[in-house]
Amino acid sequence: MTYSIVARCPKTGQIGVAVQSHWFAAGIVCWAKAGVGAVATQAMALVDHGPLGIEQMGRGLTANEALDFRLSMDDSSEIRQIAMVDSSSGVAVHTGSDTIPEAGHIVGDGFSCQANMMWDSTVWKSMHDAFTESQGQLAHRMYHSLKAAEAEGGDIRGMQAARILVVGPEPLQKSWMETVVDIRVDDHSEPLTELGRLLEMHDAYSNLEKYRHDPSIESELSSEIPEIAFWLSIDLANNGRHEEARELAMIPLQEHPGWKQLLIRCSRNGLAGISKETVGILLDVHPESN
Repeated sequence: MTYSIVARCPKTGQIGVAVQSHWFAAGIVCWAKAGVGAVATQAMALVDHGPLGIEQMGRGLTANEALDFRLSMDDSSEIRQIAMVDSSSGVAVHTGSDTIPEAGHIVGDGFSCQANMMWDSTVWKSMHDAFTESQGQLAHRMYHSLKAAEAEGGDIRGMQAARILVVGPEPLQKSWMETVVDIRVDDHSEPLTELGRLLEMHDAYSNLEKYRHDPSIESELSSEIPEIAFWLSIDLANNGRHEEARELAMIPLQEHPGWKQLLIRCSRNGLAGISKETVGILLDVHPESN
């Protein structure tokens, strides 16, 4: 009922899994742990294979060993489809003989693409090719792979939900910082389009500090996201680029009246780099008069 990809990036060491399915909140297919591995558990899915597969790889088993162990614990393994990738780029995948056609998988260098209940048996090969031929961050490469699957017909029932999950190359003391990307669309008529939009927004927010530390860098989405436009306008104002700052500030100021009040309130205590002078530049008025 699903097409998915598990992969490890050889350049960054990031590990990820991505999925699309006509099933509400299909992101439950995806499991990953920084420095350990990723699992996709689908078809007539037994969710246990996700977290328990991660647990086995976390204990030092390879993807192949972890998959073999999990299959040995499953009396209905022939209706399952499971894929795993470990922190050494080892890949293991199982497509049960009783999964609903079209169903199959293909393994690449450090990744695996798998699908079941597809319109056409070309789906997983198209995913493989799209991932292999793509460049850039792991999340974007997996997204291209999902789009390729849909271009080949995808799920025979259509689309409903999607997710991209990417974790870092190693465990961190602060485990909540291990997740690099976790975007899910639980119910949408065009989940891949929405997933792509959210992935672009994720990138914009993730790069906000980079833009703020170097105002010469322009954010491509600054004119579309009021939050980003607001904070960039402050940095531009404080760096003497007043006209550009005012132009950018108009995006949030026209979008909602609360942005103006936020400026004024922060300026009273000099919070977030906002002084009375900053307000004067962005509003071209004195904050005391508002």
